[in-house]
Amino acid sequence: MESKWSKIIIHASAFFAPFLVPILFFLISSEEDVKRTAIQALLFQIVFGILIAIAGFFTILLIGLPFLLLFLVIFWIAPIIGIVNALSDKHWNYPIVGRWV
Repeated sequence: MESKWSKIIIHASAFFAPFLVPILFFLISSEEDVKRTAIQALLFQIVFGILIAIAGFFTILLIGLPFLLLFLVIFWIAPIIGIVNALSDKHWNYPIVGRWV
């Protein structure tokens, strides 16, 4: 039961503390599944932050606008999907970074 709520908090932290909460749960938790979710969430935030910054830079040339919009949608939707799957006790990997960990 602790694992379920820990994963929900980690996924939801994307909206209020995207770096602090996954790092804290990684350091505090003793469960491997929670640690794996925390690392995935942290990597997801970092990678998509970089992708959004690059797409934002190229938006000046109007080339990056579609990518910027796509990355922003994924950036907001992926944690919601993670929360829904954590509520139903299903295993879920973040897009792009899920297989790295």
